[in-house]
Amino acid sequence: MKPTAFILTALLLPGLAWSQDRGPRTVPSAVRDSQYPLYNPEDGSVTFRVRAPEAEKVQVVPMGDGNGLAEGPVDMTKDDEGVWLGTVKNPEPGFHYYQINVDGFQCNDPASKTYFGWARECSGVDVPDPEFDFYAERDVPHGEVRFCYYPAKTTGDIRRVLVYTPPGYDQDSERRYPVLYLQHGSGENETSWYNQGLANVILDNLIADGKAVP
Repeated sequence: MKPTAFILTALLLPGLAWSQDRGPRTVPSAVRDSQYPLYNPEDGSVTFRVRAPEAEKVQVVPMGDGNGLAEGPVDMTKDDEGVWLGTVKNPEPGFHYYQINVDGFQCNDPASKTYFGWARECSGVDVPDPEFDFYAERDVPHGEVRFCYYPAKTTGDIRRVLVYTPPGYDQDSERRYPVLYLQHGSGENETSWYNQGLANVILDNLIADGKAVP
């Protein structure tokens, strides 16, 4: 591996941008074939859904101080079939960690992908930002994110880094590149710039638009 690529580790960048379609849409962070969490671009709200027929109380619980999702737990309402729905109004666009509280038991949302944050796997909701699309996947040349391992002399452990290499990187073994090192924040790990932050997508778009060099 050449010491000349972007090494990606964690911090957060905003969520995936959306098209101009104004109808309710499933957020990008939902698991496959799940309709929820559901984003409504008309008012910017996000609705969550949990099936728990025997539960007495279910809430959407933002992690920490809410991180822009909500100021505190959001109560959900149960229908006649035991399905709970809860809507978070006016969340800030971007990526937010949350969990579901079912009668005092806090767990991840089965409808959400999980991400390493708060020192454990957490549900995450990616609230679209209608004003920006620099982190949207586009039909441009794409680089690669490589999972690389190395012995760390300071700890004696085998450590892992994620390395972004731009489009065409392997075509010229003699070319040298500038390097940007990104270190993840507390409670996260080396996958966060890639999974939550979409840093590789951002770089692909910047390079394609001539706003960044490879």
